[in-house]
Amino acid sequence: MKRSKLIRHLEKNGCYLLREGSSHSLFFNPHNNAISTVPRHSEVKKFTSQKICKDLGIAMPHEN
Repeated sequence: MKRSKLIRHLEKNGCYLLREGSSHSLFFNPHNNAISTVPRHSEVKKFTSQKICKDLGIAMPHEN
């Protein structure tokens, strides 16, 4: 999955960028105070995107 698509999905579900690190971006879900990191690769593996969504307490994006 493209990183940009994952970030759009996170933002659509109420998560926002907390801060940028050197190799990861930190996202925060204010609804449940959950935090997860998104790697700065152009492609994010399916397993990693599932883990990020699970950490933030949101559903997985649909594969199109």
